[in-house]
Amino acid sequence: MASQNQLDYFDKQILMHLEEDGRKPFSAIAKELGISNTMVHQRIAKLKEMGVYKKVGLHLDEKALGFEWSAFTGIILSTESDSDIVIEKLKEIPEITECYYITGQYTLYLRIVARSSEHMREIIYDKIDSIEAVLKTESLIDFGYAFKRNVPIDLAP
Repeated sequence: MASQNQLDYFDKQILMHLEEDGRKPFSAIAKELGISNTMVHQRIAKLKEMGVYKKVGLHLDEKALGFEWSAFTGIILSTESDSDIVIEKLKEIPEITECYYITGQYTLYLRIVARSSEHMREIIYDKIDSIEAVLKTESLIDFGYAFKRNVPIDLAP
């Protein structure tokens, strides 16, 4: 294995196999790469320890579950020192799927899903805008993503 912060050829190949199919047996990866099953297990353990390999996840189809609307919403706070309190309140709103610290005019940037335009209005106006330290919100409706991907494993140092 490469140094603590660098991935070698086998690390990258293992990750690319798992990115393609997160449930692929380690023995199949080992066979395809021409290495031992033990080596794959050791590499995965090390990648987890390094924080590179977080977990195998479940990707849900929001629209198939009835969430027809999604939006990106920027939040301006009355004081920046309130961000921890606001974040805790935002965590209580299940329709908020992502929350980022960003630079620029907003303190926080959210991704919100909703069943309808009325549901979206309720989330933004009744739930988010009612949080005491929220001064202003601005939303952009998301019509769907053109593509979504992980960072390029093969370009990692």
